[in-house]
Amino acid sequence: MPVEVILKTKIEGLGSEADVVSVKPGYARNFLIPKDYAAPATQATKRQIEELRRKRAQREANEMNEAQELAEKLGKLKLVFILESGEGQDKSFGAVTNQDIALKLKEAGHEVDRKKIDLPRPIKDLGEHQVTLKLSSEIQATLTITVNHPTPKVDHAAAEAVDAKAGRKPKARKV
Repeated sequence: MPVEVILKTKIEGLGSEADVVSVKPGYARNFLIPKDYAAPATQATKRQIEELRRKRAQREANEMNEAQELAEKLGKLKLVFILESGEGQDKSFGAVTNQDIALKLKEAGHEVDRKKIDLPRPIKDLGEHQVTLKLSSEIQATLTITVNHPTPKVDHAAAEAVDAKAGRKPKARKV
């Protein structure tokens, strides 16, 4: 026999603030009510629903504004990752994961949970990629990610040794 409770906070998979939901008695008695996530749905608590709904509407409006602003900022942002790869190959030895993207975004000053980054599989190919971030249920942002080779370090001493073996004069270089 289900029990009706009024949620005080958003609970994933159950509902948001001010929702009247039916749950099993043990779930309400042992978890929701002791942790102050819900209150029993009586006549007195049903009167409090309007106050909770007003708070919920205000919180959701703030979250939507913040998500919209963040989406605009992230739409202009381009992240560059450097991965080792074989010569002449487009596949890299490593991969760019949603955790790597979240760390780069944090370094850039944008705090985004890695679970909000929609990356079906890690990026292993070199080049430019588009990644979708689900900032809220209605707002998404597209982030441009570029995966490059590391810039090769030129060893001048080794280059001169190769030139000497080939019989060429060493090039004058600026120091």
